[in-house]
Amino acid sequence: MGLDRRTLLAATAAAMAGQGAARAQGAVKPPGELVPALPRTAPGAQLQVIDLWPGDPPGGGEGPDPNGYRFDETARGVITKVERPCLLVIRPDKPNGSAMIVAAGGGYRFIDIGNEGVPVGQMLTAVGVTVFLLIYRLPGEGWDNGPDAPRQDAQRAVRLVRAQSTELGIDPARVGVLGFSAGGHLMGETAVGNQNLYPPVDAHDALPYRPALAGLLYPVITMKAPFDGTSTRRVLVGDEVTEVEMRTYSVDVQVRADTPPMFMAQAMDDPIAVCDHVLLMFAALRKAKIPAEMHLFERGGHGFGLGPPGTPVAAWPGLFLAWLHVRGFLAA
Repeated sequence: MGLDRRTLLAATAAAMAGQGAARAQGAVKPPGELVPALPRTAPGAQLQVIDLWPGDPPGGGEGPDPNGYRFDETARGVITKVERPCLLVIRPDKPNGSAMIVAAGGGYRFIDIGNEGVPVGQMLTAVGVTVFLLIYRLPGEGWDNGPDAPRQDAQRAVRLVRAQSTELGIDPARVGVLGFSAGGHLMGETAVGNQNLYPPVDAHDALPYRPALAGLLYPVITMKAPFDGTSTRRVLVGDEVTEVEMRTYSVDVQVRADTPPMFMAQAMDDPIAVCDHVLLMFAALRKAKIPAEMHLFERGGHGFGLGPPGTPVAAWPGLFLAWLHVRGFLAA
């Protein structure tokens, strides 16, 4: 499936105005496709799809049943029932060779590409970055690996983009990640991770999974009390957090000397991932002497996406692009 940018923009505008599910019954599988294409009213419908795994995802488990589709997506771009994790590709008109894998949030209960995926992808492609929206498995949807299922998908996504860099027209040394809320936790885990989470399935898995840089927007960072009152913590580790689980799923305690540079943005009035999350992460990065940039805004709440025009948090995209420029991601 190719990407028609004008069709995508029109479909996205219609999706934001629509309500309810857009799942069409009896959809026809395009030639060569293993699953039917999404209904055209879904924000992800016009995007090229790259499946993450050549067969079943690792770890086992039956997973959800999205009625034959890869996943279920509403007209607002809220995704659940991810049976076949994949990347949705948004290509720029003038690619500069850099790539960004974007993970939208949703507390690991859903993935909101309507608010934090497609609009952010369009912002990045406007400056030449090729964008891959990561549709990752959700821990509570029947996967045996549970909380590690999305982490496996994220590691595979970075490797797959690097493996297909020639076909995709990107520089494998300029593959970054950007995550929001629970997606910020996922991309933070991918950036700091020091353990391969699945056995190799093909030659692609010989490539490194750690990105060149990471952007974390209002991310969940820690499983420690008193900052652990998030859906992300409840889905990943339940009500009781062991010491092993805390160290495994708290991003800040895993920062090492080889952690990539990071950008973070957060609103001070965020009632969900309170600003202590990014403060803990910034302190860990500073202690390890990792290049980092952090912006705290007075107002904005949680889940602000690109930020409503005229609000303090609407400044973050420009700040992030400036940071990407300094790090060589916007050079031709």
